[in-house]
Amino acid sequence: MSGGLLIRNRQRAKTINTRLLKTLVKTLLEELLELEDFNLVIYLVGATEMAQLNEKFLRHTGSTDVITFDYLDPRSSTLSLHGEIFVCVDDALTQSGQFRTSWQSELARYAIHGVLHLLGFDDIRAADRRKMKREENRLLREVTRLFPLSKLGTRSRLAA
Repeated sequence: MSGGLLIRNRQRAKTINTRLLKTLVKTLLEELLELEDFNLVIYLVGATEMAQLNEKFLRHTGSTDVITFDYLDPRSSTLSLHGEIFVCVDDALTQSGQFRTSWQSELARYAIHGVLHLLGFDDIRAADRRKMKREENRLLREVTRLFPLSKLGTRSRLAA
């Protein structure tokens, strides 16, 4: 099994324990999804940068919670994942209030959501959206069981 995972924090709204987030996502990929091969970069961004990405690449106005870019070679015969996920921390803060959850839980949900998109899940049609949401909820329950999500909001003493 080979895997590369980078987390890049390009926002200032919240202090994020990127070391814990990386461990969480790596566990998601290797243990929960049993991926054989992955190369993933997750960017944590603010609403302004996300709105720019959303307009430039998707032709949508305003910010959004998650945008993914899939770089998987369609000829690949193994279960693998190659891409980038952009996660908007400002949207996590806003939506956590709307859904009465923590912003850390929303952050984990967005990472999971992005990974599912890279694995071929889609949320355009209602039936596909329900299927994706069920899997997203299942995986979020698993990572919540394994990791203290509240600690995503605290800086690791070992973090650079």
